[in-house]
Amino acid sequence: MIRESTIRSARVLHLCCLALLGLQGTGCRRDMFQQPYSKPLATSDFFQDNHMASRPLVAHTVARGHLDADEAFYTGKIGTNLVEGFPFPITRETLKRGQERFDIYCSPCHGRTGEGNGMIVQRGFPPPPSYHIDRLRQAPVGHFFDVMTQGYGIMYSYAERVEPADRWAIAAYIRALQKSQHAKLAEVPPEERRKLEAQP
Repeated sequence: MIRESTIRSARVLHLCCLALLGLQGTGCRRDMFQQPYSKPLATSDFFQDNHMASRPLVAHTVARGHLDADEAFYTGKIGTNLVEGFPFPITRETLKRGQERFDIYCSPCHGRTGEGNGMIVQRGFPPPPSYHIDRLRQAPVGHFFDVMTQGYGIMYSYAERVEPADRWAIAAYIRALQKSQHAKLAEVPPEERRKLEAQP
């Protein structure tokens, strides 16, 4: 026969084990799964100067890799004046890259030859000016870079879509398109001229 004191001892031991398990459970933390965090733009009283969860940027902060110190290259201007020349030498590869980017981003409105008769215009969008009018043929090359960067009229900015080097490549290709429409035979190299003259 089991004694009453033995049953009582077993109950006390059982209760002690349950208490120890309860204490051990409270010692477990789930910080790795439920870490505290703040949304950077959410309202917060932690910082009194901007009432946001994040600190405001320090004045003149520059993102890594975006110093953009070459004003002519990154803006197409020096001060408020548009640049007249390209900030780097134009090569055949530059023109090929410019043609590729032009065909992607510009030709839907401006057309493949820059006449302003792209596919979107043919479907009712207002036509942009032709690159071959005197005003644009005489415009400094920085004008084209600036228009791609800032937008112009109903054309929005392409600064987020096209890198600065590609904007310059497109501007170089636009100059090539302009020359192609107004070139004289005397300006063609002799070997190429003979090929042209030999064609029926």
